[in-house]
Amino acid sequence: MLMYELTVETQFSSAHNLRGYEGACENLHVHNWRVEVSVSAQRPDAVGMVMDFKKLKAAAMKVTDGLDHKYLNETMPFDKENPTAENIARHIWKSLSASLNDGNVRVSRVRVWESDTSMAEYHE
Repeated sequence: MLMYELTVETQFSSAHNLRGYEGACENLHVHNWRVEVSVSAQRPDAVGMVMDFKKLKAAAMKVTDGLDHKYLNETMPFDKENPTAENIARHIWKSLSASLNDGNVRVSRVRVWESDTSMAEYHE
């Protein structure tokens, strides 16, 4: 099946600590998170676009702005689940899927980079 895919990038800064983890990450620390959001579609619209890049970036920023300059362990849903890169990627994917998926366009992947060399990806 042929697919079109678009990707935008945004970022946020936040602090967290990992509950139940034995090591340095159990201590409070900060990341400058980089987030890549990809959407896919089988066909572009009448203009020839899957989605306007500005619309996709605005949607991604709406979600990441809710995480920016926060202590994630006190921010839903991470007040109940560990704010790992994996869980953050899933949270962003779910939030964006609820607002962007429309039968043709769907969120295909979210990547969350906690450093230049470490990334988690979530997709279904």
